[in-house]
Amino acid sequence: MSLRPLDVVKMFSWRRFGAAALISSLLIPFLGQPSEAQLNEYCQLPNKAVQQKENLRISALRGNLSAHKKYQNLLQKHGEAVRGCRQNNWLQVQAIWLRLYPCDIQAGALDRIMDRIVNKGYNAVYVETFYDGRVMLPSNDNPTVWPSVVRAPGQENTDLLKKAIQKGRERGLKVYAWMYTANFGFNYAQRKDRESAIARNGKGQTSLYVVDGGSHVFIDPYSVTARTDYIRLVQAVARRRPDGILFDYVRYPRQAGSNSIATRVTDLWLYTEATQKALFRRAQNTKGLDLIRRFLGKGYVTTSDITDVDRLYPKEGEPMWQGRTLLANKSISTLPQRQQQLQSDLWQLTVAHTMQGIIDFITLAAYPAQQMGVPAGAVFFPEGNQIHGQGYDSRLQPWDRFPSNFEWHPMSYANCGNVACIAQQVQRVLSMSRPETQIIPAVAGTWGKSVSGRPSLEVQMQALRQFAPRVRSVSHFAYSWQDPQHDSERKLCRTQ
Repeated sequence: MSLRPLDVVKMFSWRRFGAAALISSLLIPFLGQPSEAQLNEYCQLPNKAVQQKENLRISALRGNLSAHKKYQNLLQKHGEAVRGCRQNNWLQVQAIWLRLYPCDIQAGALDRIMDRIVNKGYNAVYVETFYDGRVMLPSNDNPTVWPSVVRAPGQENTDLLKKAIQKGRERGLKVYAWMYTANFGFNYAQRKDRESAIARNGKGQTSLYVVDGGSHVFIDPYSVTARTDYIRLVQAVARRRPDGILFDYVRYPRQAGSNSIATRVTDLWLYTEATQKALFRRAQNTKGLDLIRRFLGKGYVTTSDITDVDRLYPKEGEPMWQGRTLLANKSISTLPQRQQQLQSDLWQLTVAHTMQGIIDFITLAAYPAQQMGVPAGAVFFPEGNQIHGQGYDSRLQPWDRFPSNFEWHPMSYANCGNVACIAQQVQRVLSMSRPETQIIPAVAGTWGKSVSGRPSLEVQMQALRQFAPRVRSVSHFAYSWQDPQHDSERKLCRTQ
């Protein structure tokens, strides 16, 4: 029996805050011919084998039954070859990030994509399933508030995600569903019945005002409406039984310039009813609640505020809220000292509460999938949780407190002209994670050449090898980077 989204919300409403492997002997027979071909150190298929398979794919697509049978046999052989290569390689999982388009419903399109992924030595693919306010579910089986990616007339029952999972597994690929999380998309913001679920800061802004492009809409993670909407989405995706679900955008919006650091309470995404109600519940006495309200309203508290609450609630001691502790000499502090300490404590409380919303949201979101046996992973920026003096990175992404039974996917995209900064990002995550947590770095680039100052994937992979055996899996962003021409063709339905 499946859980209803609201049931899950209620359950979570008050959860507290190597040596090189030898692979040169791996040979693959092709079509029963006496010649044999060898995979390279990245488990990539040779060009001759790739072309043979592509020729068979095209012939099979044109109705050649003999070619179809040979093609299917070759898919299995190639999948087994890559799997065997990966088992004998320091890197046991090599994944790639993939966005599918409506045009990919064309006959043979998914076959061509998945073949190219296997050809390059990948044994996992992360298929973008919820992005830009659209979901990859068929129109006739879409219980969510978001429109379907595929909306062409006559394609109401086309399940592109299910087809991608099937096509990938036929080739020995693990297929994950990759989903935006706190970023619900512009479509969501246009619904009048969802206005209260959109995050808002103390300047009266939503993320539409602080993120370029106007397509990123971040929600209030404490909103029961937002939580219920997202759980329903996760349940629908998990029913397709992907090999895992990756939660991306598990954070607040990234801002530019001086706004990239949150230094005042008005910078925080606290100014929605659900978030504030949850914050007020953290007060442990009436003095604490009163000061929290004053701090939110003005952005600070004064000595007069403290005097007022002392006068209003004379039977209570020091203002208290969750996480606040008092030093032994607190009772003899002067009023200015109390004001300074209380203001600092209130700032830390509001930052912690803002971050806790993100932790609660991803824990809650993953629960329906995990109950179905679908693993969960979190995608994050290694710098997203940094403290800058008295301020915090505006993304407020507390990834170091994400559940340790998740896969952790740090986006190690540093660009300093070499691999040193990339390796530093991975090392930071390793140093802040539990030994049992699976770390799967994501790196950006392409094979065989540097792109925009980023070293080639080969160079980046060699740099990451120093972290084996702790790191045994890596992903590459993205398919569109590696084959931009094919990506463009697919957008315009010009693929064969």
